[in-house]
Amino acid sequence: MSASGRCLVARVSGEMDYVSGPAFGAEFMELMARAEYLIVLELSGVSFCDSAGLNVLLQAWRQADSRGAVVVLANVSGPVRRVLQMTGVDHVLRVYDTAGDAEGDFGC
Repeated sequence: MSASGRCLVARVSGEMDYVSGPAFGAEFMELMARAEYLIVLELSGVSFCDSAGLNVLLQAWRQADSRGAVVVLANVSGPVRRVLQMTGVDHVLRVYDTAGDAEGDFGC
């Protein structure tokens, strides 16, 4: 994880599924406590994401939104990007090519 000013970049790796979902949710709550405005979830290390993983991402987005913060995704691996596109989640969560692109868009 790296933080600069109002922005925090968190690198997520492994599989996002029903097994890892609860742990990711708990870690996200810790991120919310540290982030002032923007949380970039850098997903290049995520090899698999199922519906439970998508649910965790959407819950994170909702929690951040309720606190006036923003969650975006960056460096999304090919298989995960396809899941986001097939389900339409990429229309809800902003997806950036790089974490730097996301930070630049938000003035970090």
